[in-house]
Amino acid sequence: MTIRRSRSTALVLIAFATFADIVAYSIAVPVLPDLTRRLGASPTLIGFLFASFGVTLLTVSIPMGAVSDRVGRRTPIVGGLVALAASTLMFAFASGLTALFVARLVQGAADAITWVVGFALIADLFGVEERGRATGFVMSATSLGFMLGPSLGGWLYEIGGMRLPFLTVAGLAVAAAAGFCWFEFPPYGASPDRVSFGDVMRTRTIAACALAVVGVSATVSMLEPILALHMQTFGIGPARVGMIFGAGAVATTLLNPIAGHAADRVGARRLMTAGLVASAVAVALLGQIWNYTSAVALFTVMAASAAFVITPSLSYIGQAASEAGFGAYGIAYGIYNMSWGVGLLGGPAVGGVLYDAVGFGVLVVLWAPPLIFVAAWLGAAASRCGIDVGRAC
Repeated sequence: MTIRRSRSTALVLIAFATFADIVAYSIAVPVLPDLTRRLGASPTLIGFLFASFGVTLLTVSIPMGAVSDRVGRRTPIVGGLVALAASTLMFAFASGLTALFVARLVQGAADAITWVVGFALIADLFGVEERGRATGFVMSATSLGFMLGPSLGGWLYEIGGMRLPFLTVAGLAVAAAAGFCWFEFPPYGASPDRVSFGDVMRTRTIAACALAVVGVSATVSMLEPILALHMQTFGIGPARVGMIFGAGAVATTLLNPIAGHAADRVGARRLMTAGLVASAVAVALLGQIWNYTSAVALFTVMAASAAFVITPSLSYIGQAASEAGFGAYGIAYGIYNMSWGVGLLGGPAVGGVLYDAVGFGVLVVLWAPPLIFVAAWLGAAASRCGIDVGRAC
């Protein structure tokens, strides 16, 4: 097999594409607020700008997954990366708030396409027994993107002004698109049977996996603003808060390949269940933070626990779709991406309301039982349907 057809080449290209996408997302963190303030935006409008990313992520994920099931993976993923490059160029040259909102909406759509089609391609190329290792490799690249994005954005902004960070990301996206144009995709035969969103979601194991994804996404996204607010009560400023989250990102970067390998060895569903229980315990323990050092240690445990849910879940939803008799990996990963988006939008909102009402210590204790419930439902759905040992239902 030549390098242009190699599965390893495909995996590297997918990892590079998701890395570029995450850098594009996270590089905006230090840049967009300053840019929008210069254009006269209020804090509320800045918040809506950041949230608009999730609108197209939610609306585009499933339709584009279905499209990729019908026409193959090449055209959608190249198109998604071209859209990513276009959105970052729009950020670079935007002269008003309307252009920034359009750019953010296009960026959300590009994110949906890149992730859904990329992981559907992994499911096409890798069997159940090796899919965990493949997804673990890709997730390490995304964690690296989360670590590098904000600091890279701030550094490029300082040396080259507002446009340089976005031009850099546009270059990464174009390079990734060129790589997929060069790669020789395997022959793709679309399923003769049209599979609907409802057909896939009625599969209990897929629905349970989707709920688990909502749970872990909501937990991670809830902590991003809420933990930072809580750290202010200890006199800990933004720079040191960034180090707390950076420690968690380092942990997930190192652990994602391990979690993927373990998913292949012991079963993705079993590892997800254990990870959800560990995440519930870890999030409750965050209420015991007493200083900066304890915050770093306890948040790292939380991030590590989440890694043992997120990476196996990417393998499990493909397994559940396959066991249920669906070849529609695009729709399955569209559901996955939509579920992640629901958690991304709902976690901070619910967390903010609870933080105002009961405070951080009670909030994290109240957050733990729903994660335990999701873990129990995931296990019950799998046991009833025979996943990991037989056919899903």
